[in-house]
Amino acid sequence: MLTATPGLWAQQAAETNTAGTKAVDPAATLAYIHAGWDELSRSMTDCHSLVDVKVTTKPVLYLPAEVPAPAKVRELTASCGVKVAALPKRVGKLGDLMPEELVRAGMQPGLLYLPNKYIVPGGRFNEMYGWDSYFIILGLVADGRQELARGMVENFWFEIEHYGAVLNANRTYFLTRSQPPFLTSMMRAVYEAQGSFSDAAAKRAWLERGYAEAQKDYETWLRPEHKAGTTGLARYFDYGQGPVPEMADDSTYYSDVIRWLVAHPQQNAGFLVKSQEHPDANEIVRLKKTSCDVTVSEVCMRAHADGYRLTHEFYEGDRAMRESGFDTSFRFGAFSGATHHYAPVCLNSLLFRYERDMAHFAHVLGKVADAHVWEERAKKRNAAMQRYLWSAKEGTFEDFDFTRGKASSYAYVTSFYALWAGVATREQAMEIEGKLKVFERAGGLAMSATNSGMQWDEPFGWAPTNWIAVAGLATYQYRDDAKRIAGEFRGTVDRGFADDGTIREKYNVEAGNAQVHVTAGYKSNVIGFGWTNGVYLKMGELAGVK
Repeated sequence: MLTATPGLWAQQAAETNTAGTKAVDPAATLAYIHAGWDELSRSMTDCHSLVDVKVTTKPVLYLPAEVPAPAKVRELTASCGVKVAALPKRVGKLGDLMPEELVRAGMQPGLLYLPNKYIVPGGRFNEMYGWDSYFIILGLVADGRQELARGMVENFWFEIEHYGAVLNANRTYFLTRSQPPFLTSMMRAVYEAQGSFSDAAAKRAWLERGYAEAQKDYETWLRPEHKAGTTGLARYFDYGQGPVPEMADDSTYYSDVIRWLVAHPQQNAGFLVKSQEHPDANEIVRLKKTSCDVTVSEVCMRAHADGYRLTHEFYEGDRAMRESGFDTSFRFGAFSGATHHYAPVCLNSLLFRYERDMAHFAHVLGKVADAHVWEERAKKRNAAMQRYLWSAKEGTFEDFDFTRGKASSYAYVTSFYALWAGVATREQAMEIEGKLKVFERAGGLAMSATNSGMQWDEPFGWAPTNWIAVAGLATYQYRDDAKRIAGEFRGTVDRGFADDGTIREKYNVEAGNAQVHVTAGYKSNVIGFGWTNGVYLKMGELAGVK
């Protein structure tokens, strides 16, 4: 195990305080978090909930085609100046309703209705996100906010029933993709928390309903498009085409990518196609097949630089990357443009845990035959992960490029997902724990060992991946490691809060502060922040700190 250096930041904090800067005070951080849940709460009757700075300034709220608008929602037009409309058709699965269909019908992008209050991450992320919500729910439960946590899980059930799956987030332009599948983990967090239910009957009824909805959501990952070739594993995939609409407020991202690829031709990977900045009619037709449709996407039209546009293949990988939640890194090639070519450790670890959770739920509900089916699925996935993702040579789980039959050599912190999910054997866990030195910095775990300038690479560390690693290490009895890293990351959050009174979505774990400078992509460091709040509380529980 790595040796701890508990005095390093204490010394630096003392030096900082001498200079007159605000002192680090964990109690102040906690007070901010306790109050922050209300600041980050949204509901369909709150005008602020409907705002979307990413795409439009004229809010629209959409209900499922088959769900009549509640009275309070109908009143939003008068109270908030919000247009309330129904989706043009019923949505049974991801991709049934493409965002371009709404554009062609003259309908603006908008918020998708959810019945219960929920917590948003913060800043530009003013909707309920698929994987953020797991870490938020952990924090809500730790803070005694079980009713709010339960309502968020039920919102995801509503998404599955009426929008086809757990969505990336509840906006119309996310109807083509999901996010990392944490649903059963969210359900367990609520189900197993004291005070979540009035009595045993209500608790069982809740689980019965959730079990049925989780089965439907699981089917998303069994669809042909989500299969990683013939490996028996899954990949990330988005059913949409072209650049993602939510990058409308970052008008330079795709152009920045093009300029970088032009300057680094050895890493192009066939991601560029020659094009005019203002294509004529013939070129517009060609670009629909080779790149994207400039007639329906303003983002597509602007995605041009140095005489080039990005290929259809790049956009397919770019969208898959966004379903992974890790946007952007160089984990799957330049700007992760080849994400859809990989069976990732993270996704398959999550699905293994999903299958194990469903087996557990089935046993609780007395569905013995179902439990056996889920156990067999988990067993098959574990076998496939051992075959394709475990590297005995490197002593870790690695992402697998199923198009080339080759493991990735890109060191990424998601290797610790195998501990959190329980995939690793004891011997494998020992080898993975030995890789901590690759990622551990003074302020927590960095995403990778590669400084690409992207936000999901070194030297940046994030609450969700730090928690997954910490929880996984603790599960395999590496409690000293877990407590040390929890203390390092909490210290980074405390120093950031002492500096400017905010909690952020990501941190510079090398410097141990919130000073983040990203080259391309989401260059800001958003204030809020939902998952950081939740992980801070959970790490405090693990370390025995309140």
